[in-house]
Amino acid sequence: MSSAAAEAVRLLTVRGETLAVAESLTGGLVAAAITAVPGASKAFRGSVTAYATELKHRVLGVDAELLAAGGAVDPRVAAQMAVGVRVAMGADWGLATTGVAGPEPQDGQPVGTVFVAVDGPFGAGEGSAPGGKVRELRLNGDRAEIRRESVRSVLALLLEELAGERTGNARAQDTERNGGF
Repeated sequence: MSSAAAEAVRLLTVRGETLAVAESLTGGLVAAAITAVPGASKAFRGSVTAYATELKHRVLGVDAELLAAGGAVDPRVAAQMAVGVRVAMGADWGLATTGVAGPEPQDGQPVGTVFVAVDGPFGAGEGSAPGGKVRELRLNGDRAEIRRESVRSVLALLLEELAGERTGNARAQDTERNGGF
């Protein structure tokens, strides 16, 4: 069990918020890390593993023209996946992973190019531009290492947002870390 996943579940539970995940290159590993945490059902709504590019459009609502123009390995695709899964599953937070784990390049992107995204209550929601955050990763290693680091990175991004770095609310951040006291 990942300590980042455990901390995310703890913070979401304390806040009374929920999470949904859209995955491509990680193929369900993010959802597996979260559901390995006892009590995850209090915060985790579900996930979509949209490995095929057309599913990113059909299931998650990613813009078809964007996918046709540049492929699935794009920061805007990651952002739209996070919004799409959040809206589709009625969650407060949405996470997304898309990228190239290898062994071959994809969509003109080299192996190790990954985009992770989070969309949350600060986002614009359905039909609007995402209000979330996307992080580009350039990872080294074999396929398994790239996938593992992608999981770690998307959970770290969620924790940053949950900790209040977006709002700068240090008091709320400190209160959450100390169990509400």
